[in-house]
Amino acid sequence: MGWLHSLFSPLKKLWFRMHSTTQNKGRGIYILYEDVKSCPYEDVHVLWSILVESNSASLPSKK
Repeated sequence: MGWLHSLFSPLKKLWFRMHSTTQNKGRGIYILYEDVKSCPYEDVHVLWSILVESNSASLPSKK
C-alpha cells in the first residue's frame, strides 16, 4: 500500500498547486484594484488605466 501512496502523492501535490495559484492570482488583482480605487492620487489611477489597457491589448482575441 505504501507504493500506491508514493505514486499518487506527487500528483496530488501538483494538482493542489495548480489550482491554488490560479485562484490566488485572480484574487490578488482584485485586492490591488480595490487599493487603487481607494487611492486619492490621480497619478495612481492613470498608471492603473495604462496597465489595464496594455494587458487587454496583449491578450489574444477569441474568434
